[in-house]
Amino acid sequence: MESIHTRIWQEEAEPDNAFAAASCHCHGYDVYGDLLVHASWIEYLFLLFRGEAPTPEQARLLEGLAIALANPGPRDAAVHAAMCGGVGGSTSASCLMAALAVGAGASGGAREVHLAMEDWIERGADLALWQTGLAINPVADPASVWPAPGHPPGFDPYGVRCATPVLQTLAHLAGLGCGTTLAWLQEHRTALESAAGLPLAMTGVAAAALCDLGCMPAQGEMLFLLLRLPGAAVHALEQKDYGHKNFPFFRIELENDPGPARTAGSTENAI
Repeated sequence: MESIHTRIWQEEAEPDNAFAAASCHCHGYDVYGDLLVHASWIEYLFLLFRGEAPTPEQARLLEGLAIALANPGPRDAAVHAAMCGGVGGSTSASCLMAALAVGAGASGGAREVHLAMEDWIERGADLALWQTGLAINPVADPASVWPAPGHPPGFDPYGVRCATPVLQTLAHLAGLGCGTTLAWLQEHRTALESAAGLPLAMTGVAAAALCDLGCMPAQGEMLFLLLRLPGAAVHALEQKDYGHKNFPFFRIELENDPGPARTAGSTENAI
């Protein structure tokens, strides 16, 4: 019998059913005998991604980030995509897949977080490196399927000044005292914005927070996708209840509405 190779998960089968697990361990922790009773969702999420239990500071930081990202709101393109799926009668899975697809890109999406985290790894807390790097137009990696981003990752290409929720999130997360990246970002935000010619975006705050949590860019990209799904889900459900006539975007008013469809066999207004 072939084995499944994973460092994350270990199962022991029931003695009378090889297809059912009697015990499940995640990175050595008994999931149903220990974590279910003593761990929070955020602590378990950290364990899954990082392979170790979080410190109290790490748990608070991840929880704060999760709240900040949980619902980007209807203005966000990923949420808008899920709303379109909901109002159009798509399945729940289709609505979430639409949100993931639209929210995966390098302009306000998860790929932007990945790129911003790579910048943090390369530049660290060196302001001169940041200023030099932000002054250079991003270029495409010939070995990547992703096109060149149109703006410095982590900054808002359409912003005039840093949005209030971004400032509030940065201030709160930096004040939790987990790592040094967020604190440095808060201290040097205006200098970085001046070098980029753009205000800081929520993707930039998320990237800094994920670096302070010890995540690698690929992990941060995946977490960003995951943490934003609750808002997409509830807005899709709401629009499904409202119906297309109450959809808040791009309503179509026909100037020559043909009226209700004719029943089969009807000759009224036939040409």
